[in-house]
Formats: sequence, structure tokens, C-alpha cells
Amino acid sequence: MASSLYLVVLVVGLCAPIYCASLPSTPNRGTICPSPTKATPSSQVSSSNTDFAFRLFRRLVLKTPGQNVVFSPVSISSALAMLSLGARSATKAQLLQGLGLALAGTPESAVHGAFQQLVHSLSAPRGDLDLKVGSALFIRKELRLLAEFLDSVQRLYASRVFPADLSSPSAARKRVSAYVEKVTKGKVVDLVRHLDPLTAMVLVNHIFFKAKWEKPFDPAETNKSSSFLVDKSVTVQVPMMHQMEQLAFGLDSELNCSVLQMDYSGNALAFFILPGHGKMRQLEEALSARTLRKWSCSLQKRWVEVFIPKFSISASYDLEAILPEMGIQDAFDNNADFSGITKAQFLKVSKATRKAVLEVGELGSEAAAATETKLELRAKEGPAHTVIRFHEPFVLLIVDKVTQNILFVGKVANPTKS
Repeated sequence: MASSLYLVVLVVGLCAPIYCASLPSTPNRGTICPSPTKATPSSQVSSSNTDFAFRLFRRLVLKTPGQNVVFSPVSISSALAMLSLGARSATKAQLLQGLGLALAGTPESAVHGAFQQLVHSLSAPRGDLDLKVGSALFIRKELRLLAEFLDSVQRLYASRVFPADLSSPSAARKRVSAYVEKVTKGKVVDLVRHLDPLTAMVLVNHIFFKAKWEKPFDPAETNKSSSFLVDKSVTVQVPMMHQMEQLAFGLDSELNCSVLQMDYSGNALAFFILPGHGKMRQLEEALSARTLRKWSCSLQKRWVEVFIPKFSISASYDLEAILPEMGIQDAFDNNADFSGITKAQFLKVSKATRKAVLEVGELGSEAAAATETKLELRAKEGPAHTVIRFHEPFVLLIVDKVTQNILFVGKVANPTKS
């Protein structure tokens, strides 16, 4: 009988204080503009990760119509790429092709080398930005891993390895859940609700994100009850934050949407994308690495008066029901070949679970007090400005400037649903 791999792709995004960026009145030059230099494995992997992010996003919105969507594509890509180290034959090919990592002319070793650079960069100190990524393997004590696989996951993906008594599902679940709770600072509790007695290995991948914008919203400017149009028949009341600053902004006439870029301290940025009324599906279908590069290079910095709801959303998905639709099939059935992990047992992935939490709110009172006067002056004395209200469903992307990878993708369909 087959033993199982339990893949826990765990994502926690906490963007608690939200700020506005103060930018000069010059054309935007985003850090994810196309580079004139020759493509490198790292840039190719970044582009592949972005396209995978949007392909998965489209699957998730179709599976959960009208619901909030939030996940970390870089976390999922990293976990599956790490799993491919132990895959062989068609199982490996499907993992790499499904992730868009079967790059012409690029050796597989270079792809994993690019992920090694990615993990290292995301783990580096970022000052005001609290970004923590990591992975861990919990392995049945009697399971003998191949030395090459063990060395690769530790060297390339900085994964921690723990022996565990997985033959006792209850005890193992508690141990894994305790680890998850610790690395997510208590944001995710009791994620692993069931472990099969045949489970041979549990792979946990997590990302924690907490960041500040360069200029804070003033809580005194927040409208405590503002209308948000969920759909044609449902309107909810939400706290609506308000800010006026010089920000990178543009209208994409091709996709019929407005795009606002706001920068974090610590080399990260966010795109808030508001489709024209009734044009969300058009936007969802068009998102790609090319679209993201176009926005990064073409947005213009101008005075913008922005209204953004204060919200906290979360979502959980069973990826074993979605990834096969994206070409990653054998890993989850009896055709699985993970003989690069161990020769002693037949393994397949029995479960691939992920959860994400994303919170957007104001800064605490100390920082708000420091900006109160400036906000008042600019609101009254500033030149003619653009007004954008995120008062109906919108898309949110959080991007790492250094690695040019998407940390989070979110669709805020109803900001009152946590």
C-alpha cells in the first residue's frame, strides 16, 4: 500500500499598518521593468513564477466565485519546485512544466540555483519590512531518505528536517501544528486537521509578511462606514481609509482598469487594480508577467486622492484538487514517482493544503500623529488631482522589488468577510 507525502503550503501575509508613498512628479520606473540585459535563470524563474501565479489565480476564482481569494504564489512555487528534486520521470516533468519551469536551454540545476538565490534574498534582513520564508520536512523516523535529496533540500531551499513519529497521526498533527503556529507568530493555528496513518513525510512551506508604507494613513481620516458594492444586489458597509499623495497611477484602456502602485519601506510594492464596472473577468483573464511589466514601466506619478477599505481576509484551498487541472497529475495518484526521495517505499502526495491571511489597516497613533499636519496641508493646497475609490471588488498584488517575484495575490470581493 502506498505511503503518502503531505504537502502543507502554508502562507501567512500580514500587512497590518498601511501607508501611502511620497513620490516625485516624474514617470514611474518600477523595478520590474524589462531589463536590457540578457535573460538569466533568475529572471526566467521570476517570469515563470508570475505566470504560474496568475494561472493559479484564475483557477481559484473559478472554484470560488464571488469569494475573496488570497495566496502566496512564490511560496507554492518554491514548495513544488523543492518537491521536484525528489521526483522522477513523468512526475518530475509535470511538476516542472506545470510550474512553467521547463525552460528551453536552461539546465534543471540552474532552475534550482535560481530558487536558492530567491530563498536567500527573501530571507535577508529588510529593515522595516518583516519578511520571513522557510520550509520544513517532518519525516517518519524509519523512512530512509536518499542523501542527495536531503542535501539538496537543505542546501538549495534552506529546509529544516525533523524526524517525527508519523505513525501516531494525532501526536504528529499536534507537533506540525505547533511548529506552524510558532513560525507564523500565532496567526495560523491548527492548520493540519488530519494526517493519514500512512503519511511518510510532511512538507511545510511558510511565508510571513508585515510591512509599512512610506507615508501613513491618518486614522482620523477613515470613514467608519462607507458603501462597498459586492455585486449588483449586495452592498456592505466598511471602514474606508483616505489619503492624498503623489503616487504612481495609470488607466489601462486595453484592460479597462485603473492601477495604483504604492511602495513599502524595505523593497516591496503593491498594485491595487480596480477593473471597470463589470470588467473583473476580463482583468482576471488578462493578468500575466507581461501585463505586470507594462504597468510597472508605464504608470505616471501624480497627485492621487485614494479611498481603500480597511479589511482582513483569509482563504484556504486543497490544491490536490486544483493542481492536476494545471497539468500536475501524477504526483497525486498511483503513477507518482518520487524514487529520488527514497528507494524503500512508494510515495505519492495525498494532500496539498494552503492557507493565507491578509490584513490591511491603519498605522498606530504614534506615526499617525507625525503626519497629520502634512496631510491637512496637501489635501487643501495640492494641485488638481485624480480620485480613485476602491468601492467594489479589486485585485491586490504584493511584489518583492529585489527578486521581482509576487509575494501575494489577492482578490477582495467582500472586505467584510474574513
